[in-house]
Amino acid sequence: MEHPIRILIVEDNVIIADDMQSMLEEIGYEIVDNVIVYEQAVEVLKNNHVDLVLIDIILASDKTGIDLGKHIRESYNIPFIFVTSNSDRATVENAKTVKPDGYLVKPFEQQDLYTSIEIALSNFNYNKKGEIRDEEGEEGESFTSNSVLKDSIFVKKQHLYYRIQFTDIQFIKADNVYLEVNTADKKFLVRSPLKDYLEKLPKNKFYRAHKSYIVNVDHIDAINSKDIMINNNLIPISKDFKEFILSSMNS
Repeated sequence: MEHPIRILIVEDNVIIADDMQSMLEEIGYEIVDNVIVYEQAVEVLKNNHVDLVLIDIILASDKTGIDLGKHIRESYNIPFIFVTSNSDRATVENAKTVKPDGYLVKPFEQQDLYTSIEIALSNFNYNKKGEIRDEEGEEGESFTSNSVLKDSIFVKKQHLYYRIQFTDIQFIKADNVYLEVNTADKKFLVRSPLKDYLEKLPKNKFYRAHKSYIVNVDHIDAINSKDIMINNNLIPISKDFKEFILSSMNS
């Protein structure tokens, strides 16, 4: 299943926080929670699926937004954006130490908020491809049991990003500069080379079946000498892939 991106707001000015929540919900994002201090944010992250965090640098607690950014970097594999009214050099330099995925200066409009989230999610997806894989073929550097992207990927549809479970992706077809990511009932267009996209997917499930196709082997319904069938879609296969599939079936 695909889910709208779930956002946690950490902002100690309740008027600004409510305003941000309204802006985000109007765009189509889902707000997991709206909290004012570090400790509350840590609790929400521990107990909920969160895809992105918006963090005010100065919070109504001893620990700052920068402390929270550090906690997220150490414990989760999700993007976060700093939201602040301080754009002085010292604050920016301090914020940079935890490598935020965005930096938004108050006051801002809905479009600024949307653009920051869009860029953060897009860059986060892109940067993931350079990460190493562990022995089990899953992607990431230091995944914990709470990592929401251990089993899914961000995919854009119209103006919003969605989180898609890897298990729901049936096949991916290259079409000029775009890829068509197919689930059982939906198609998502992604701008990426097929080879780069394959790097983001679990190695033990996804294979290049043909120069224009990546397939999830769990969804193959039938095979003949030239094609495989996935969800009533006939997909051409290379000789190497056919041999690989047949040897897997026989082993």
